[in-house]
Amino acid sequence: MPASTDLKMETASRPVEKFEIAGRSVGPGRPAYLIAEMSANHGGRYEDAVAIIHAAKESGADAIKLQTYTADTITLDVDAPEFLAAGALWRGRKLHSLYQEAYTPWDWQPKLAEVAAEVGIDWFSSPFDPTAVDFLEEIDCPVYKIASFELVDLPLIRKAAATGKPLIMSTGMASLSEIDAAVDAARSAGAAGAALLKCTSAYPASPAEANLRTIPHLAAAFGVPAGLSDHTLGTAVPVAAVALGATVIEKHFTLSRDTPGPDSAFSLEPAEFRQMVDAVRVAEAALGTVRYGVTDDSKASRRMRRSLYVTKDVRRGERFTAENVRSVRPGFGLPPESFDEAALRVAATDVTAGTPLSWSLLGARADATEGT
Repeated sequence: MPASTDLKMETASRPVEKFEIAGRSVGPGRPAYLIAEMSANHGGRYEDAVAIIHAAKESGADAIKLQTYTADTITLDVDAPEFLAAGALWRGRKLHSLYQEAYTPWDWQPKLAEVAAEVGIDWFSSPFDPTAVDFLEEIDCPVYKIASFELVDLPLIRKAAATGKPLIMSTGMASLSEIDAAVDAARSAGAAGAALLKCTSAYPASPAEANLRTIPHLAAAFGVPAGLSDHTLGTAVPVAAVALGATVIEKHFTLSRDTPGPDSAFSLEPAEFRQMVDAVRVAEAALGTVRYGVTDDSKASRRMRRSLYVTKDVRRGERFTAENVRSVRPGFGLPPESFDEAALRVAATDVTAGTPLSWSLLGARADATEGT
């Protein structure tokens, strides 16, 4: 039985299990796996689908993702209010008509897989029913993506997991118990690993509803790599997600938002995707490790720390005081906390202004010289 929400919150400390996609390790300690989602942005033109794959590779994507469904496998051609799309972009459109426009023809997909192999980018797809899994197995799909709306379709998850391939599952709208059931279905059916993507199922999505702090909790609660399937505009949200530990990022990708289509409005163009990739890699490098003290880059700056310097000429036997010693930059003198000890001493020799104070310049205690 799925664990309760409270239980998952209390036991959010499982070690994360990495897995591989086409020989590439995915999980903590590895560069984030960056997925360009083609979706409907080919506009029904095969040559544009090919161009998207090439552009995704050039933009730094690790993988291109397709979707495998037909209008008839994903919905019904029924004239009823519940079969009309919601959401700002598609509100009022008949689902069957929308999916008929958006789907990627199945006869393209083996050829697109070959194109991806030729240009050196991973490819995979989201199946939306069992026949899609069977079809994708014929062309050796290396990993399966379960969309947010299908996360509650446990038979579909088990079907995909039974192939022995890893699953990437989006969690938009899902409760903690529903996610638990999906992960359990994937593991029990034989999936070779799983990842969970935080997702806001709105198109486009507001950054204010991203709730990225969920990402590290997903990883700890379920012991799987966690990431983000992002529908916000721009690149700031996925970069922030990586800073919070996201190891998979999925972002819709288009050649141009000026080309009309169901998904183009919230997709990144190639130059923007490249900006995201570069920013993600900078963020990963900046995260580094837990470290205190001097880094290689800051060694030269160490000399500019504060230390004690003599600020006025001091004669031998004269006492050191706040009038002739101060804490200043650079850092070649005694540390500032040594002032109290220095103020108890007299100069062991004549000292000129601008000299860093050192132990060798400190003579006898001032009280020992008084009255002699």
